[in-house]
Amino acid sequence: MNGDEQLLNGRVYGHDHDEPNPGPLPHRTYAELVGGPLDGLLLDIHGWRTGEVDDGVALPTELGRWPGGRALYDPRPGEPRAQGPGITCRLYYSGDTP
Repeated sequence: MNGDEQLLNGRVYGHDHDEPNPGPLPHRTYAELVGGPLDGLLLDIHGWRTGEVDDGVALPTELGRWPGGRALYDPRPGEPRAQGPGITCRLYYSGDTP
């Protein structure tokens, strides 16, 4: 694991590694990002409807194939999801876009 990857693990997407609390909060809902440039990060999906999660996400990142582009993450059809706060689902890397 390189230095950038170590900084990302266990951290919430969009929070800087040097923030006082870059990790998840117990009352929020998160999706775990699996694979690709954002592997190991948690995406805060608190308040998202199921359909919004099902649509997948395109997350801006400097770590992808195109710096300043977006990393694409999608759920796997039929994969179970938990209810309530904490990590409720996984989103899997499916590619990059400029």
